[in-house]
Amino acid sequence: MANEHSDRVFAGSIPKLYDTLLVPLIFEPYAADLVGRLASLPLERVLEIAAGTGVVTRSMAAALPDRVSIVATDLNQPMLDYASAVGTRRPVEWRQADAMQLPFPEARFDAVVCQFGAMFFPDRIKAYSEARRVLRPGGTLLFNVWDRIEDNEFSAAVTAALRGMFPDDPPLFLQRTPHGYSDTRAISTDLAGAGFTAKPRIATVTARSRASSPRIPAVAYCQGTPLLNEITARDPSRIDEAVDRAAAAIAARFGNGAVDGKIQAHVIWIGR
Repeated sequence: MANEHSDRVFAGSIPKLYDTLLVPLIFEPYAADLVGRLASLPLERVLEIAAGTGVVTRSMAAALPDRVSIVATDLNQPMLDYASAVGTRRPVEWRQADAMQLPFPEARFDAVVCQFGAMFFPDRIKAYSEARRVLRPGGTLLFNVWDRIEDNEFSAAVTAALRGMFPDDPPLFLQRTPHGYSDTRAISTDLAGAGFTAKPRIATVTARSRASSPRIPAVAYCQGTPLLNEITARDPSRIDEAVDRAAAAIAARFGNGAVDGKIQAHVIWIGR
């Protein structure tokens, strides 16, 4: 019952739970990492694609000089609506846009930034080609992707729990999509296919995911991501059970109190 379209649907209750639970759980350290790398570049205009609920956008708005303009885009309007409602320290242009068909002229931006969005692109070569097109000569594409699910402990525990709950048709969103694009050789090949001639620089960054109880990551993953769409498609009456099972799996491995798990991602940057 895998549905790659539903993997890209962030609507309903997902944006709020995503931002309030998942962002502090797994996204904030990598947002800080990306913006730290970005801040060392000469910048006038920055484009963010797949901005989600704006964790990187908020970090850029706080860290980059006010003279640097920021355009933040996402395919999902509900995510952008949530991000713009939360707001930023200074003005940002929010714009709905498909990463595979960017509504901007050539050579417009000094950097294109994307946090954990490349895994969701139906045609990654096309998306990278579009990023290259809108970059100025000498500009930089900077993005990150999650490493394999085995190196991301809460994701792995949740996926195993739901596999036991639906053994005949397990919900594999986390394994299939967020953690399904971890092969750095494939990423390099895709970038070359998009017209980038330089060799990408790739760093593997390990961090910690912490929460005050096992239930927080259970709710975050089961209800704050498109995994919710998969559970609902199988049996909408079992969403609470799915959260309970995921929380029990995390507790069995990490304890019933505060939990602390490994997360790991690849950071990729390449010049135009």
